[in-house]
Amino acid sequence: MNEEQFATLRQHMILEIAAQTVLVGEQIGKYSLDARVMEVMGKVPRHDYVPVEIQPYAYLNRPLPIGFDKTISQPFIVALMTDLLQVRTEDVILEIGTGLGYQAAILAELAHKVYSIEFIEALSQQATRRLSRAAYTNIEIKVGNGYYGWPEHAPFDKVIVTAAPDLIPPPLIHQLKPGGRMVIPAGLPDNQKLILVEKDTDGRATTKEILPVRFSQLEGSESV
Repeated sequence: MNEEQFATLRQHMILEIAAQTVLVGEQIGKYSLDARVMEVMGKVPRHDYVPVEIQPYAYLNRPLPIGFDKTISQPFIVALMTDLLQVRTEDVILEIGTGLGYQAAILAELAHKVYSIEFIEALSQQATRRLSRAAYTNIEIKVGNGYYGWPEHAPFDKVIVTAAPDLIPPPLIHQLKPGGRMVIPAGLPDNQKLILVEKDTDGRATTKEILPVRFSQLEGSESV
């Protein structure tokens, strides 16, 4: 497929995201996502962040396999999680679960800096190559256990987690700035919820369940 065909499929993806947002509008408390988020979703080439053999399917509104029993999240979930973060241009963001780099690319278009942690070294290396080809200079990736966050660069304005622990990791709450927001799936495999964590200016954290989801387990959390 050529870039023009991919661009057409990307616009179809945007329409599907908008339609699904309306369908779950009552659950998520809104019927449209932030215009900046939708613009970036329509710009970043998702096919560059999936294995070449599944590039023709890159713009389907569904998760896709990226190897190592991991998936790239469905576009609607990427858009929703990004929207819930309320990213500002000056924000420094921590991402747990780099995968092949698609969510990091979306965030890098919106924020000042993205720090991303990937548990699987081979995925981290591939993501680094893909993001370098795309000329992103505001993303830093490391291999590690995301459960513990990245304390050297904390605190963060926003935290996003793309794999599900049973419970929200305390280190991630601790590394979130007062006034910050974290979006994370959590719960047992058959009962996961997408959760918004907000920390007020006094440092107190509150949680709000957004909708049921299904993510792979956060690597490294099961041994904690």
